[in-house]
Amino acid sequence: MNPATMTDHGLPYLPLVPTQEEQMLRESVYAIASKYGPEYYIKQTAADEPPTALWNELGEKGFLGVNVPEEYDGGGLGMYELAAVGEETAYAGCPLLLMVVSPAIVGSILARHGTHEQKDRWLRGIGTAAMKIAFAITEPDAGSNSHKISTAATKTDSGYVLNGQKYYISGMEDADAVLVVARTSVDEGTGRGRLSLFIVDVDAPGLTRQHIPTAIEAPEKQWTLYFDNVEIGDDRLIGAADQGLKVVFDGLNPERIQAAVMCTGIARYALDKACSYANERVVWGGKKIGSHQGVSHPLAEAKIALEQARVMTQKAAVLYDVGAPGAGEAANIAKYASAEAGIKCLDQAMQTHGGNGVALEYKLSNYWFMVRLLRTAPVSREMILNFVAEHSLGLPRSY
Repeated sequence: MNPATMTDHGLPYLPLVPTQEEQMLRESVYAIASKYGPEYYIKQTAADEPPTALWNELGEKGFLGVNVPEEYDGGGLGMYELAAVGEETAYAGCPLLLMVVSPAIVGSILARHGTHEQKDRWLRGIGTAAMKIAFAITEPDAGSNSHKISTAATKTDSGYVLNGQKYYISGMEDADAVLVVARTSVDEGTGRGRLSLFIVDVDAPGLTRQHIPTAIEAPEKQWTLYFDNVEIGDDRLIGAADQGLKVVFDGLNPERIQAAVMCTGIARYALDKACSYANERVVWGGKKIGSHQGVSHPLAEAKIALEQARVMTQKAAVLYDVGAPGAGEAANIAKYASAEAGIKCLDQAMQTHGGNGVALEYKLSNYWFMVRLLRTAPVSREMILNFVAEHSLGLPRSY
């Protein structure tokens, strides 16, 4: 638990004004990421190469491990601080998908459910950039319904044998291992699969992958994974067997929070560029285009949506850090609000630039499909609305 998010009475504390420590954290991360900036991000994407230099520098300075316990070479803080790191890198024009996966999802799961030996083996390297671990839950025929996962881990005398397929798995080309969610048994009463989590080396015999071409312009690629009699030892099981659904949600809420800050970071980046352009561009009557309400009002509306999303995301991070029961609701709402704000801000920034909005030199349109993806993944806006309708409003389940 992050002590910075607790009051003297043991209640969650959401700082509405950044503390000096948070401001220093944000400024330090932005200073590093802005040295690379959109030019580096675009160059690595075009070259099909991971953002290794940026990733390593963030790791060496301890920023990738702010949420990792100190005894495992981390900062001993929480998701609130990791969210700040993720937002500032995106604000600098370098939104990193692997940050959603390795420190946020896998790091959180290992910190809460790994044994000492597992933490020493895998968690220690996550925050220092010495190790990257991808995450594999999505399947072609399961979608958001994790109960329908068909990838199966069968128990053997020495461990498990893994068979199945995963879909849209990020960053496998640069990962050392992958945390796989698999079915280990079936509940006879409901017919639903019972899940377990396993860490699998990316070069394990029987594990192959196929690239999924997408419109997303990002250095991390998307992959289909195939598991053909992949043998894994008992030491690769994270948490208790058949209890993986409970375990995995300790990673999915951080995933939603990190996806949210990618959106708000890109939104801030886009709004800055839009306002700079609107303060310089002169078209009609010698006036700057920002003086026209047709330009200024949509940007102001986008700013309002952005700030609302940022507050909700910070609330979600605090609730997760203190283990509050409302963390799941807040994380879902934050992801929804941030994705919508990200789209609104980037779209309006492009509109403000007119035809230049799609010119590559202005470095706006290349983020479009990333932001658009984050409306759909890692959880779609429709599933978030289902969650809020059922769990927040008490309405009948619709799916």
